[in-house]
Amino acid sequence: MLTLTENAAAVIRTLTTQPEVPAGSGLRIAVDRTVGALTLEIAATPAAGDAVLETGGARLFLDAEAVLVLEDKELDAAVDEQGSVEFAVSDQE
Repeated sequence: MLTLTENAAAVIRTLTTQPEVPAGSGLRIAVDRTVGALTLEIAATPAAGDAVLETGGARLFLDAEAVLVLEDKELDAAVDEQGSVEFAVSDQE
């Protein structure tokens, strides 16, 4: 199953606990077949069929295809000087 670095968990917690974001929200990761890439968005609830992963206080909602793609991966995150968030996926060590 996908694992998170401490940085990724902290960034996801920060994004999902903003005042305008509903309580219980999470980061939803899905496979977009039209572009062959993963999409990430803040979602109030998981979509039907999503797997829910909670780790380090962060909630992730993974669609069925993302579960397969990310099965042996690790999610990391960084915030740049302008406050932009960048997520990176790598192989688990």
